[in-house]
Amino acid sequence: MSEILIIGGGIIGLSIARSLRKLGVKKITILERGKLGEEASFAAAGMLAVQAETNKNDAFFNFCNESRNLFPKFADELLAETGIDVELETSGTLCLSFSETDSIELNKRFKWQSAIGLKIEKLTSTEIRKMEPFVSPNVFEGLFFENDWQVENRKLLAALKHFAENNNIEVFENEEVIAVLNEKNRVTGVETKNQNFFADKVIFATGAWTSFIKTVGFKLPEVKPIRGQMMSLKTAKRLFTRVICSPRGYIVPRRDGRILAGATVEDVGFDKNTTLEGFEFVFGNTIEIAPSLANLGITEKWSGLRPFFADGLPLLGKVPNIENLLIATAHFRNGILLAPKTAEIIAKQAVNNIETEYEKDFGFLRLQKNAI
Repeated sequence: MSEILIIGGGIIGLSIARSLRKLGVKKITILERGKLGEEASFAAAGMLAVQAETNKNDAFFNFCNESRNLFPKFADELLAETGIDVELETSGTLCLSFSETDSIELNKRFKWQSAIGLKIEKLTSTEIRKMEPFVSPNVFEGLFFENDWQVENRKLLAALKHFAENNNIEVFENEEVIAVLNEKNRVTGVETKNQNFFADKVIFATGAWTSFIKTVGFKLPEVKPIRGQMMSLKTAKRLFTRVICSPRGYIVPRRDGRILAGATVEDVGFDKNTTLEGFEFVFGNTIEIAPSLANLGITEKWSGLRPFFADGLPLLGKVPNIENLLIATAHFRNGILLAPKTAEIIAKQAVNNIETEYEKDFGFLRLQKNAI
């Protein structure tokens, strides 16, 4: 029997396992319905876009900001622990306007972020093209976010998997959980399609598949999948040094010359197929940002299913009326960004029963308040 059983082996589950080990938990088991990290975490772009993608100064912004600030230490520690460089890039993010409507929205962001003292810079078209010469000459203006970064998410996953291997964290792949085993207000383990697993505590990091798990005596919130389609282009040399986004899409330059481009936001259930319409949408937004990319060959197309809850916020913390069950899901487009802070919060709760304000903001209590 495990001390702690983690259901889900994506970026969230693997990060939680690492934090638990560092807090001294000896027997940790991860169950993954497929292969470790090969769902939403593998499909992501690795953007740590706190300021470019949040609209107001609230608890969610603070959560994103704190997690982003953990990444330099997170990356350095993983390099020391595993020898894998997760390619944290801190050159910043450019967010561009191509119309008056775009500029109105960017200026709203500039106003509230500069008012609270965040690092943000408004740039002219000339200044933007001086920073990134291959950006479209049609750009109106833009914002530069010095502290919005990126990480190579697939190398981050590789590092976390390597950490699990090196630290005797037990992993079972192709073990799809179908039901929770519980006695009144206490979980004893889970049932998979192959066998039962038992543990003192259970943590759900089940992403878009959370709602598939059967429960008796309590109910899990309904988390649904939102498909994101992406593509990759290849250049002979690196053309861009920063993440570049518009209100419609983004490009993420990698060190090896690849340029990731994305992404759609589609409510189509568990359909992971890529489509012509999705490709055309992503490609159109890409060449709006940089028309010269139109002549490059597409090296890869893929999609992932992001876990989404009704209010767009994560679900973190204790499941009410169940003593030993925690949840960490519904990170939507921010699973990579929120992984280190989520892991810290959930591990401290599981080991030391320490509850943070974020569990109040993103836990089940808010669901009860909204139901009143």
